[in-house]
Amino acid sequence: MDWNDEWKNDKDLKDRILFFLQQYGKEGLERALEAYADDRKAYICKTRTAVFRIPIDDIFYLKINRHLISICTTAGIYEKYGSLTDEMKQLSSYHFIRCSQSCIVSLRKITGIQGSDIILANQERIRMSRALTPKVVAAFIMGRCG
Repeated sequence: MDWNDEWKNDKDLKDRILFFLQQYGKEGLERALEAYADDRKAYICKTRTAVFRIPIDDIFYLKINRHLISICTTAGIYEKYGSLTDEMKQLSSYHFIRCSQSCIVSLRKITGIQGSDIILANQERIRMSRALTPKVVAAFIMGRCG
């Protein structure tokens, strides 16, 4: 049975989707589908001796000190060498934003902003640079990275 037949024959599925659309609209459905797809995506962290597959949704932020990048996740911290510019190219489409010269943060992990501090879901605070604060605040309010 293909999806079209399943859609036609599954009244419960149709009702649930229509209810969702009535409650959240087309944009809500698009955002839910995007979040679902992002949840299935992984970030590949390669070091000299290992390769790790990290779910994108598990990453809080990436911070660099010299060329050592620390990737803070729900499972712990991973480290690799590289540049934040290269990491940002990979992660910007997954709602990550640069908040300082040395840090990229996931907009989905931000629970609040207080002054020049980002408050994350794990209760950590990340300092924003003065120049990037307006962009981060706007992206947080809009719920998107732009």
